Amino acid sequence: MKTSDFYYDLPKELIAQDPLADRSSSRLLVLDKNGGIDHRHFTDVTEYLKNGDCLVLNDTKVIPARLIGTKEDTGANVEVFLLKRKTDNVWETLVRPGKKLRAGARVTFGDGSLKCEITECLPDGNRLVKFFYEGIFEEILDRLGQMPLPPYITHKLADKTRYQTVYAKCEGSAAAPTAGLHFTRDLLDKIAAMGVKICFVTLHVGLGTFRPVKVDDVTEHKMHSEWYSISDEAAKLINDTKSSGGRVICVGTTSCRTIESASNENGHVSAKCGDTDIFIYPGYRFKVLDGLITNFHLPESTLLMLVSALAGKDNILNAYAEAIKERYRFFSFGDAMFILP
Repeated sequence: MKTSDFYYDLPKELIAQDPLADRSSSRLLVLDKNGGIDHRHFTDVTEYLKNGDCLVLNDTKVIPARLIGTKEDTGANVEVFLLKRKTDNVWETLVRPGKKLRAGARVTFGDGSLKCEITECLPDGNRLVKFFYEGIFEEILDRLGQMPLPPYITHKLADKTRYQTVYAKCEGSAAAPTAGLHFTRDLLDKIAAMGVKICFVTLHVGLGTFRPVKVDDVTEHKMHSEWYSISDEAAKLINDTKSSGGRVICVGTTSCRTIESASNENGHVSAKCGDTDIFIYPGYRFKVLDGLITNFHLPESTLLMLVSALAGKDNILNAYAEAIKERYRFFSFGDAMFILP
């Protein structure tokens, strides 16, 4: 299985640069297991859900993880991108330019209320960074940090909340679980009133999810780990749904990877937290997931491989070709797809 098997050509003008004024007004491509396609609007998602289903949402909250500062000894402009918190004051980060930020380098941000020192260069090129400040780190970060929009979005985001889901709660993500951006509180209330269980899990999205696959053989790709958590309540909701014959519908690939990471071979989900580097590609047997609501993903990405594992590579690439023909909006601020059970 080659990475190039998952390539498709996307016109640049179809990459959505801005969120829609109304979250739920995006389009929805509905794909069944036989490859059949319906073109709908996102609010029509209720027509494909039913009493007894369980909708699994990732309640992670994006932090303003992009910090722009100056190197103390030279005054050079540098960037420190927060990936994963290791201890209270120590983070794993991505830095630019890497050549200027070796172990021992010190950086000052903004008015000097936040400083850091590079303490270790990791084998993958990331850096461990220790921060120095007075007060509450999250408040300082909210003032000095920028929202970490993907590099293919070149427009400035006017409203930071539009890169958060309406149910975002647990701070820690370096990127938004973008399939959830389509939901409004009213739509979620309507879904719950139908008898659909609403279930929240947490996975803090790291940049590893979006890093390009640099190997020709898909099976040789190694995912970066991401932290996840499933509560007793969430595990019970999912397990009760499965045992009663209901369907588990995940919103986004992160929710999917979370419940698949926490399940055994019999599909029983356990309440747990920890790191996962699960890599789902064609040939994977889903243990819990039945259906998936997701966005359109980059060519040759691990996310495109995941949806291909669920619906079949040919079905997915045919659906993407249809979406391009119909001028759907792609990627983080784009339209959605519902892969039916």
